[in-house]
Amino acid sequence: MKSILKKRRFVLFTTIFLISLATFGQVQTKNPGIKSRILIIFDASGSMNAQFGNTDRMTAAKEMLYKMVDSLAQFPNVELALRVYGHQTDLKYNDCNDTKLEIPFAPYNHELIKKKVSTLRPRGYTPIARSLGQSANDFPNDNKTVRNLIILITDGIEECEGNPCEVSQELQKKGIFLKPFIIGVGSDPEVFRKFFSCAGNYYDANSMSEFETVVGVVISQALNATSCQINLVDANKKPLETNVDMTIYDAATGIELYNYYHTMNAYGVPDTLFLDPMRKYNIRVHTMPNIFKENITLIPGKHNTIALDAGQGTLKLIVDGVTRYDRLQAIVRVKGDMTTVNAQDFNTSKKYLNGDYDIEILSTPPIFVNIKVSQDKTTEIKIPQPGKVNLTKTKDYVAAIYRIEGGKTTWVADIDEKKVNQVIVMQPGNYIIIGRARSETKTIYTFQKEFTVFSGRVTDFTF
Repeated sequence: MKSILKKRRFVLFTTIFLISLATFGQVQTKNPGIKSRILIIFDASGSMNAQFGNTDRMTAAKEMLYKMVDSLAQFPNVELALRVYGHQTDLKYNDCNDTKLEIPFAPYNHELIKKKVSTLRPRGYTPIARSLGQSANDFPNDNKTVRNLIILITDGIEECEGNPCEVSQELQKKGIFLKPFIIGVGSDPEVFRKFFSCAGNYYDANSMSEFETVVGVVISQALNATSCQINLVDANKKPLETNVDMTIYDAATGIELYNYYHTMNAYGVPDTLFLDPMRKYNIRVHTMPNIFKENITLIPGKHNTIALDAGQGTLKLIVDGVTRYDRLQAIVRVKGDMTTVNAQDFNTSKKYLNGDYDIEILSTPPIFVNIKVSQDKTTEIKIPQPGKVNLTKTKDYVAAIYRIEGGKTTWVADIDEKKVNQVIVMQPGNYIIIGRARSETKTIYTFQKEFTVFSGRVTDFTF
């Protein structure tokens, strides 16, 4: 009876494994551009001779590897490679260099991998850190556009110098491969989990049926294309904001992966993207100011929704009448923050995230305004049409233009020392020139002369 139940469990888990692979095949057709490279690191150390159910660990691992390789053979966007350790020298030699790429990446090399695995016999040591480190050279150098994966099948922990966690994390940061899958065969779950959890996604497999289940889960998570939508949520909690560029980065490496212009599909909802579920992502939305979200995790094989608060209103800048400035701009800053969000031209409109802003208008003299941007509303700043002042010097003066407001004297503009005549575009108002003749040697000969600038008019002023 037990043997019948065991056989049924074996068939059930094998079916689950193959269904997960079939599902991967269906999803891949929707996202044919992603290529996956899977490096299998296989433990052939002496301990693989140990008992594993009704067989030994090596025989069980080989059987599952054959099934996995056969199933993956039908997918043209998946390439495999095989690295083995502990298979070249006997255990008594303590050989920590016993690791080798036996079958490099290539299309349709599945039979070569199976043939090589069939010849393996458990012999030597367990140099896991070195095997992971050497694997950096196993992948072709195009990891930005290809998904690089590792599946490590082992029954032991590190026996040589080296830290698998440090090696794995360093190579992940460099973008060599994504977080590895580690399958512990016939091991002490607590010891292995503690040792390997920092190096990758760890799974226990202490029976043939568990091994099949784990491999099915690993393959499903590693290869299923995963969809998502990025909801730019407005102040009313509705995903209605759109038409803005988004940059998507690999969170571990900081490498820029994609630039997408946010789009609503034909149904009026954010369009679907296909992203690799094995990565964590940082997303920068190029609103004003930017929105930045870090360490976004996707659920493999699911449709994920990423919501970002992106409610926006519009700032409109207007000069009354006909402007005389060559190019008048306003510096836009978040209230209380001196970082420049944007330098916006006058007589234009621009969307900003909802909130309070400090505006510095680069007119002469500058104008400072505090505003609030609100959802789907237009905040308008309108300034008077400037005038021109035509300055003529009768002597060689050192002088500057000031204005007096609230009992305070504030600098407005310098008067060019090298020019007799100078035209300055200025906002309307009352101003004062303070200066002295360059030849004078006494401060008491400083003079002050007032003049007025009118909108749309030229003021001639001689001093």
